[in-house]
Amino acid sequence: MTILTETEQRTDHQPPGDNAVQVSNLVKTYQHPEDGTFNAVDGLSFEVAAGEVFGILGPNGAGKSTTLEIIEGLQAPTSGSTSVFGLDSQADNAAMKTRIGVQLQASSYFEYLTLEELLSLFGSFYPKALPAQELLDKVGLLGKRKALVGQLSGGQAQRFSIVAAMVNDPDIVFLDEPTTGLDPQARRNLWDLIRSINENDAKTVVMTTHYMEEAEELSHRVAIIDAGQIQALDTPVGLVNELATDHSVVFSSSGAITDGSLDELPAVTNVEQRSNGVHSYALATRSPQQTVPALFQLAALRRFEIDGLAVNAPTLEDVFLNVTGRRLRD
Repeated sequence: MTILTETEQRTDHQPPGDNAVQVSNLVKTYQHPEDGTFNAVDGLSFEVAAGEVFGILGPNGAGKSTTLEIIEGLQAPTSGSTSVFGLDSQADNAAMKTRIGVQLQASSYFEYLTLEELLSLFGSFYPKALPAQELLDKVGLLGKRKALVGQLSGGQAQRFSIVAAMVNDPDIVFLDEPTTGLDPQARRNLWDLIRSINENDAKTVVMTTHYMEEAEELSHRVAIIDAGQIQALDTPVGLVNELATDHSVVFSSSGAITDGSLDELPAVTNVEQRSNGVHSYALATRSPQQTVPALFQLAALRRFEIDGLAVNAPTLEDVFLNVTGRRLRD
């Protein structure tokens, strides 16, 4: 029997439902600042099921934000189409916008209006709006209802930007790198909020992020985009399993192991000695269950001690680097 972690149990499940988002052969072409043109989005096609959290990963300049802005009707595509719950993002723009909530990477607000006044103002733009105090209470900001946005901490400001996107009680919420710049505690708090939006409020969530752990933790499915094209799309668990990368057994020893005995351990495919001032090794292995017991048997036989042993499974970051490469990007 295979025992899955909590994250694996969640991310390997795809909720049922019709498509909330449909993207078909999407292209967005810009004038190159030096000469000619370039495609920021280059033939993207994917669907987002109603009720899921769909994560979009990619390096800077991969086309993530441009794709979201076209789906949201904030930009027009060069070719191709996008729709939300069957409403074309361009032809049905007004009707479509009543169904969506949008949180942008950078938001600016009227600096002399309180949080409560801002939400009431935003709500007046829609035929249906949730009460400001109800929204603020949902994100723990009711006590700040008379405060200005400039008086909020980074985490509070991000929570407010998300709840501002929900003022019209949308069916789908778009979040563009919602936790960028936050400390670990504020990021975790925002993860709880995003889960609540999806699970308790029954909202579909589409989010871009460059945090691998965030995508693994929150997303039912993940699309990795590079150079305006989808390079991989699956559940986080599915993407890692498809990579077929070895596990890594990392440890330090009380003495140097130079006789090749580590290479002969069962299931080991590569041995790397770390140059960090101590006798530290990383073993690539197809089966940690075979390698680790044999390593301890070797240590007992050769009379050296093992310290700080860790077994590392392949991660979504390994998948990301495999499909996008490790070279530096502008």
